[in-house]
Amino acid sequence: MLNLVLFGPPGAGKGTQAEFLINSFGLNHLSTGDLLRSEIAAGTELGLEAKSYMDKGELVPDEVVIGMIKSKLESNKDAKGFIFDGFPRTVEQAKALDKLLKENDTPISGMLSLEVEKQELINRLLSRGKVSGRADDQDQSVIENRINVYNKKTLPLIEYYKPQGKHFGINGMGTIEEIAGRLKEVVGKF
Repeated sequence: MLNLVLFGPPGAGKGTQAEFLINSFGLNHLSTGDLLRSEIAAGTELGLEAKSYMDKGELVPDEVVIGMIKSKLESNKDAKGFIFDGFPRTVEQAKALDKLLKENDTPISGMLSLEVEKQELINRLLSRGKVSGRADDQDQSVIENRINVYNKKTLPLIEYYKPQGKHFGINGMGTIEEIAGRLKEVVGKF
């Protein structure tokens, strides 16, 4: 089973490249945001628990999110693999995900880290903000703060996956097609 963590700062092109990887390799997209919304909509026990936290403006605890991921894995046992999008974001989450995947005998194959220069990230997000109307993509100071939060809280995941030989830095500069080609080349070696 091919299990990939797609990683990169805001504006790196994760959403665009996730679609490419899903279509190219027949993977299931496992977005924690989508999972939370669907579990809540379905009224599952985990969904109701997550909603109770979200209604108070709190983060959903890792064990609840891991429970949702476990449920998704169990209901898709014939999948060719998964692309994890939006999770893990911390080393603790990565450890919890590894434990869950080990129980299912299907470890993470690799962490694909899209590497993009800071100014390019800012330009991409400002451009996206004009099209999407997303407020968090229209203010440069907000964008810079999101990038700084990523660098402080999420970037340490690289040091978690590197010693395992699972970190693959991908040049995220260039056209969508060029970046997709680089990803395909790396994933083709798994």
